[in-house]
Amino acid sequence: MTTGGTAALVRRLDGSTRATLLELLFDVVFVAALAQASKLLADQDSWTRSPPVFLMLTAIWWTWSVTSTTTEFYDPQQRPIQAILMVAMVGSVGMAAALPMVTGAQATAFALAYVGTHVVRGIVLVSTLYRLRHRSAMARATRFLFWFLVSGVLWIVGAVTEAGRWWIWPTAIVIDLLSAAARYPTPWLGRVPLDQYDRTTAHLGERYQQFVILALGDIILVPTLELSRSEFDRLRITALLCAFAIMLLLWQIYVYRAGELLETAAASVPGRSTRIAPYTHLVLLVGVTVTAASFDLVVDRPTGTTPTRWLMLIIGGPLVFVLGRALFAYLLSSRVPWRRVSSQLLPLLVLPWAGGWPPVLVTAIVALALAGHVLVPRAGVRETTRGLRQRRAAQ
Repeated sequence: MTTGGTAALVRRLDGSTRATLLELLFDVVFVAALAQASKLLADQDSWTRSPPVFLMLTAIWWTWSVTSTTTEFYDPQQRPIQAILMVAMVGSVGMAAALPMVTGAQATAFALAYVGTHVVRGIVLVSTLYRLRHRSAMARATRFLFWFLVSGVLWIVGAVTEAGRWWIWPTAIVIDLLSAAARYPTPWLGRVPLDQYDRTTAHLGERYQQFVILALGDIILVPTLELSRSEFDRLRITALLCAFAIMLLLWQIYVYRAGELLETAAASVPGRSTRIAPYTHLVLLVGVTVTAASFDLVVDRPTGTTPTRWLMLIIGGPLVFVLGRALFAYLLSSRVPWRRVSSQLLPLLVLPWAGGWPPVLVTAIVALALAGHVLVPRAGVRETTRGLRQRRAAQ
């Protein structure tokens, strides 16, 4: 339900922590951009064309992350925040549509969609909060707007400068990432106060978990679309089943103790989870995108030898995801979950010989390694009970 006024624009700490339907709709729109990035990565014929895909994927992710932070600090039931969500959806669609050929008009469209989303959000928030005389919240929104205007200049300049685009745009995204890490230091306003990060509710943790669930669906969505355009045979169906198994296993690796870690960090070091989640989940997103791209290739050609680039995608995707999840656990608990990292030793050990094996066999080995990590007890403890239910156990 939409609230007509704006008196309660800043979210109340005792308010509902459930995601609104409009937030969920925004997530669905984001998945379209994610699928587009996975498909584009699979279609590249060399690694030299892959960095631009990851750069644009980071920009798309940053749009999602900052928008989710906005709905955490401000009430998503209020009309100005709902308008911001709708603008963000339009921006995500624009960036997704421009992904396949980021040259000329497409580059300009991508930059305008990205910059426009962040600038419009800042203008709406600053103007609304100014009318409400909410000084601390207006100062927060002004800091965000200032830094997106700074990076926005570089995004636009890079869009219209063909030769220097791929050094100007990386500079712009680095500014976006580092300014957030530094709490948006702004002339005359300083940084975002730490106590504003401390007021995070369970809503933000739920939003990130919803994102991971939807993102993991891309692992099965992309190869399913590829299979629908190909001839059905046993090996292609086997590759699709491997994709489904890896999707479930990565989901289990992510959800194990995720809520417990967030609660512990929130109690011991308030604000830490809010500040590190965008960066650790970016690593998870890269892992999901690479995994989805690998299955797009394997379902199309499950037999024959496995090119080196395919090996990097098939083995590297789950490995990056596991490392991202381990980094997430380490930064929240200060403990290194070696068991998570060691789960990927088997694919790495067979890497020197895997190039002569069929791609579907390599994916099966990756799935086997993940299954061993999730299902096989070690030191009397495993991450699931029968039925894949969560257990509270030590890392």
